[in-house]
Amino acid sequence: MSAFARRVADLAGVPEQQVERLAGGDLSEVLLVRRDDGNDVVAKGGAGIASEAAMLRALLAAGVPVPKIEAEHDAVLLLEHVANDSAFSPAAWRDVGRVIREMHGNLGEQYGWPFDFRLGTVELDNRERTDWALFWGEQRLATTAAVLDRPWRDRVEHLVRRLPELLPPNPAASLLHGDLWSGNILVADGKLAALIDPACYHGDAEVDLAMLALFAAPPPELWETYGPLAEGWEERRPVYQLFPALVHLRLFGVAYAPMVDRLLRAIGF
Repeated sequence: MSAFARRVADLAGVPEQQVERLAGGDLSEVLLVRRDDGNDVVAKGGAGIASEAAMLRALLAAGVPVPKIEAEHDAVLLLEHVANDSAFSPAAWRDVGRVIREMHGNLGEQYGWPFDFRLGTVELDNRERTDWALFWGEQRLATTAAVLDRPWRDRVEHLVRRLPELLPPNPAASLLHGDLWSGNILVADGKLAALIDPACYHGDAEVDLAMLALFAAPPPELWETYGPLAEGWEERRPVYQLFPALVHLRLFGVAYAPMVDRLLRAIGF
């Protein structure tokens, strides 16, 4: 058992054998703490737990179901374990679409977030700005590609220079989950149970929807309750999908190179 697991057992007041690794946790150690009274909790570690807790509170204030925060300790966050059945039924997708739409209806005054964040080793520069194309180009695409081999950097840099022609100048600054894929959506009994693992900031709502469609194809029921998108969303989608693809290339290696190449080609680079 790791030192982190031993500390979690001590903080939660349970024997070490009641702490187990939870499926997932690609970017940090995530543990399930089983309690005798059935009130199980999830323990997350790392330097960013205070930031994640603040994001969870922001989502909760926006009407989004999220795990309750049981306690924050130094580099340990204890969260409610949300029961889920992974049954993405049509009814569940309708509920997901409705809640995401409500989340996106919470608007900020600028693009970005009050503090920076990170996805694994990928730093997210969240400095607030009023220029959306500049934010997306410099603080998402260019910075993420900066440590990649030159062919990738060059292609992304060429794209960034063209972003004012490709993106809307001032879309609504919607509250974004920021890492929205099916693995971070928990459903139960035909409803959304919780959104987990946020990387929040304010930006174009299409960012969340583009990522949700990157690794899967959400069914029509989600789009029915979310509602229509602004004209031109098909052309913008690969521009927004490129960021999570670059993050995956950074974190998980060359297996994601074909995805990045496909998206850049779709945009024309």
